[in-house]
This record gives sequence, C-alpha cells and structure tokens, in this order.
Amino acid sequence: MARKPAFRAVESIDPEALAAFQRRIRRRYSDEAILAELKSCAGRLGRSPTMREFASDGKTRVHPQTVIEHFGSWNEAKRRAGLVPRRFATREELLDLLRGLGERLGRTPTAKDLDAARRSMPSKSLYWHTFGSLTNALREAGFDVPVGEERLERAVDQGAVLARSLGRLPKFADWGDARKADTSLLTEWQVYRMFDARRGAWSTFQYLIRERLREQGVDVSEDGTLAAA
Repeated sequence: MARKPAFRAVESIDPEALAAFQRRIRRRYSDEAILAELKSCAGRLGRSPTMREFASDGKTRVHPQTVIEHFGSWNEAKRRAGLVPRRFATREELLDLLRGLGERLGRTPTAKDLDAARRSMPSKSLYWHTFGSLTNALREAGFDVPVGEERLERAVDQGAVLARSLGRLPKFADWGDARKADTSLLTEWQVYRMFDARRGAWSTFQYLIRERLREQGVDVSEDGTLAAA
C-alpha cells in the first residue's frame, strides 16, 4: 500500500514558494550535464537505458524524474542524447510514474491529474490499454482505490461497450434493456445512484462514457451518436 501523505502539510505549501524551490533545484543540473549522464549510462549498459536501469545505475547522479522535468518526457531526453527511445514504457515504469505523481500530489492520482501532467506522464489511455483500467493500474501501483470508484470505472467501461453496439450514448431505458439481457451489468438504478441522484445524473454518466470513447479514438457527435468506423 502507498504511504498515506501528511495532507495538512501538503495543503499548507505556498504554490509560488514551491515553484521557486523547484526551479532552483532544477538549476543544479544543466541540460548538457543530464544528457551526458544518459549517454554514459547507455555506454555502460550497451543500450538505451530504461528509467529503472538509469535509476539503478550506481554511477548516475541524476534521478529519472529530474530528467523528465528538464525535457518533458523520458523519451524526449533520450532523443536529445542521440539515443533510440522506446515507443512504450514497461509496466513497471508506468507504475513508477504513477507512484511519483501520487507523491507529488499527496493523494491518489486521477485521470484529470494525468491530463494535467501530460508533459511528464504517459496518457491515461496507455494506462487503460496496458492495465485494463486506470483503477487497475492505481491498485497495482499500491494505491487504495475506493470501491465506489472501481464500480464507476466498471460502469463507464460497460457503457462504452454498450454505446458501440447502439451507435450512440446509452439512455436510461437502453441500460435497463441491456441489463435484462446481461446480468453482469450494474442495474440502471445502481449507476444512477452513484451520482447521488443529483439533477443531470444520467447525462453526467453519458459524459464520462463519451470521454472514454474519445480516449479509444471514437468520435461522438453533440447529439450523442457515434461516428461510423
């Protein structure tokens, strides 16, 4: 399990003071010095290093996160160093990045956090494709994900599948019909109550389904219909 952070201490940090501190820390290493570290590590390994290999190299003086903060991504740093980047990170590298993001935030990361940190983090769709869902990735990384979030994640996944079969975002009645044919689905009322029965609960759920479909490369029009493949 991930260590619970001291939330009050994190919340009391002055954002401007933190940003100034981080800028000073980054200036400890020049871009040229970091690239030299990457090249030296590659020379010792005989290949382009992964983040884990770089961090495990006893002769390196820079943490992989420092590399990412300077260049925006691990692969961009390797390109600048003249090394061949790999297209995708390994499962363990993806989990390490999630853990690092959680430590910086002082809480369990969300999909919105991944979007906000897109310069230094892989896309949330890569986590979904690699682990089946962001919830699965968070749990494998050691975060305690509440049951309610897992249920919502499952419902959104089911909604995306149903939307594909319907050719549009599912309505409340559509979900009820689908549940009669497939009892593995949550009931339409179970989904509805996850939003505290607030006004616009179902449209909020449809919005989440639309966002999931877009992550999967499916275009959804304003009226909720799916573009033909």
